Amino acid sequence: MIGTESPFAAAMLEERLATTISRAVERIAGRPVTVRFEVIADADGPVVDTTHDLRPQASDDGGAPDTQRGATDGSFGSLPLNPRFTFDEFVVGPSNELAHAAATRVAAVPGSVYNPLYLYAKVGLGKTHLLQAIGNELNARGMQVIYVSSERFTNDYIRAIQAGTTEQFRAFYRGTDALLMDDIQFIAGKSQTQEGFFHTFNELHMAGRQVVVTGDEPARQSLLEERIQSRLEGGLVVDIQAPDYETRTAILREKAKGLQVQLPEDVLDVVASRPFSNVRELEGSLNRIVAYGQMTGTPITVDIARRALGDLLATRHEEPATPSAVITAVSEHFGTDIETLKGPRRTKEVSLARHVAMYLLRETSSLSSPQVGLALGGRDHSTVLYAQRKMENLLKTDPELRNVMAAIRQRLANRSH
Repeated sequence: MIGTESPFAAAMLEERLATTISRAVERIAGRPVTVRFEVIADADGPVVDTTHDLRPQASDDGGAPDTQRGATDGSFGSLPLNPRFTFDEFVVGPSNELAHAAATRVAAVPGSVYNPLYLYAKVGLGKTHLLQAIGNELNARGMQVIYVSSERFTNDYIRAIQAGTTEQFRAFYRGTDALLMDDIQFIAGKSQTQEGFFHTFNELHMAGRQVVVTGDEPARQSLLEERIQSRLEGGLVVDIQAPDYETRTAILREKAKGLQVQLPEDVLDVVASRPFSNVRELEGSLNRIVAYGQMTGTPITVDIARRALGDLLATRHEEPATPSAVITAVSEHFGTDIETLKGPRRTKEVSLARHVAMYLLRETSSLSSPQVGLALGGRDHSTVLYAQRKMENLLKTDPELRNVMAAIRQRLANRSH
């Protein structure tokens, strides 16, 4: 059990870190471990459950506060923006290019187009980066920007009610040129905080001020009140997907620059070819490889990278792909039927598909060379070894081939789930 000071923190940790923490603890404990996050009391006394409304004095918008917790000095403040979160530092690819284009447009003409802008994605895919990039761009032009998490907004709202400073709250939040709110999903279930956000949103929108919000799911599918869903859908709603192979490679290359290391392309391929659910996992794997190389004083090679990522790679391949699944995935990607793949035809396209199949069968199915040859129409051991060596050499220099491999691996991963 991990103690937290608020239900907000418990929910955020459960979503973002439960799997990582449980995996780390299991490695040390040597047995399965269930991790849970619970609210505990602290030095200020017992923590009140913020998922339920309480009954003290009415708010400025006609409701009760969500919780009694929080400071009572009546002060409010925007969270600091990370100066590294700029548009120049954001790696653009097919999975995020629409979100990037919308964000840059909003930063160029705030309040004029795409108002509100709602960006949604799972954890670690770049929505906070784009949100803060907008803020940094507007700040650079001398505009007033408020960047807050939904927790900060909630706490400020509660503080204003408790301290009798609701006029200051309204002046602070409704006098800005742009309001940027991160992770709005965490105000779901807090009816009075949603009331406060609703009225704040309306004032800003009617005054032509920009509102940008991020969340983890489409507005219509969220647990937010219907009137807030409607407001968010009245602007532009854009999602961000997990990055494809080429984008993952570009991200790794950019992150490696920041770490002041230059990694060989085949090492980047070891990391990028694995389907990651978010950019944080990708960056964490890169950090692990670089740290391993620095601590051991060893040049980073493919073998070193695989050794550094050993348990992560093993976790992602608990169940070897079946030969039929690999052959089918290759067949679908190249548009070549399975019988042709196994047959005698030796055109350039068919030969490439067959070599890719041989390579992936060795990699993902744990088959010996004779078994691979048997699965592909009874080819001999030497033919399989030749294909294996040829593919290994090509993968070092041919980015298009690495892209093909990644796409087929992703196809296999999707099928297994």
